[in-house]
Amino acid sequence: MSEQSWLPYGRQTITTEDEERVLECLKSDFLTQGPAIPAFEQALEKVCDVPNAVAFNSATSALHASCMALDLGPGDRLWTSPISFVASANCGLYCGATVDFVDIDPTTALISLPLLEQRLEQAERDGALPKVIVPVHLAGSSSPMVALERLADRYGFKILEDASHAVGASYNKFPVGSCKHSSITVFSFHPVKIITTGEGGAALTRDPHLSRRLQSFRSHGISKDAFELDSPGPWYYEQQDLGYNYRITDIQASLGLSQLKRLSEIVDRRHELMARYLELVRGFPVQFLKEPDCCRSSYHLAVVTIPEATPLQHREIFQGMRDAKIGVQLHYWPIHLQPYYRRLGFRLGQFPASERYATTSFSLPLFPAITDDDQGRVIFELRRLLHLQGLF
Repeated sequence: MSEQSWLPYGRQTITTEDEERVLECLKSDFLTQGPAIPAFEQALEKVCDVPNAVAFNSATSALHASCMALDLGPGDRLWTSPISFVASANCGLYCGATVDFVDIDPTTALISLPLLEQRLEQAERDGALPKVIVPVHLAGSSSPMVALERLADRYGFKILEDASHAVGASYNKFPVGSCKHSSITVFSFHPVKIITTGEGGAALTRDPHLSRRLQSFRSHGISKDAFELDSPGPWYYEQQDLGYNYRITDIQASLGLSQLKRLSEIVDRRHELMARYLELVRGFPVQFLKEPDCCRSSYHLAVVTIPEATPLQHREIFQGMRDAKIGVQLHYWPIHLQPYYRRLGFRLGQFPASERYATTSFSLPLFPAITDDDQGRVIFELRRLLHLQGLF
């Protein structure tokens, strides 16, 4: 029997057409700041039913620029979920704001609505309401956006959706990214995400003013067509804001544009794979994250939870899967327990549902090219390790 190869939790799928589109760009006159970028943005607008999409070199850049566009700054507060990549919180710190967290719903690992309501009521009494809340659409499922919008209207905060995992998902039959209930939505196009541009991201909005600000912050705060001073010549440009070089390249946009054409096919395939995982673990002492009502997940991740596992059992099963060359991963260790955030004053025990999630859960391999044999291998090892730990 041949030696088993490493099976990662996620992997990009690159087709011949993807390669051809990138090669066309490489042979063209523009490798950056050319026509592929607006073409990619327009395709995103169409797919997401939103009037403005601004492509960035990463979702982290898009989150930072979005916070700036929403005028987040020193003295302001940003709240998000502890269960996310650190960028969901760091974007607030980049702007000089104070960052805090709201614990998760254990069944979905999304921000807990009852806990958020309690925190907002207390914050209103204390005069410490957030200016921006960043709901994280973990694993591809949308947070409860209608309820969040209702709270935003009542308490006056802006909603910035971190939909890095949720390209191709929908909520109330509208595409995630349509910004029906938020100011801005951010996507990621990292190689393990639903579609990829290599590295890359985008910020989408219905507000033309926010779109202009996002475009400005993406490119050094420079404008070539909106001048405050008299133009001395056709070569003239003005820096009107303190911006950054957060531009995506035409090479990346060409790949993204090609991948975007297959978005529905990719998400449908992920649904097939998740349905098979659910069938294969029938009767196991494990649970997958619940797909919320009114939501069609993009299933970026297949997060499995072992409710009865102790932290040590969880670690042993995780390591056993890795030893079997199955690249499980934890998404994520709670942000508030990262050393940097502990130095800001956060501590163990503040967000118990998130901490319990992190010691009972991990992501199984899930990507379009995974085979039935691959999935069978994953579940065989999971079953074996559950038995070994006396949990099955």
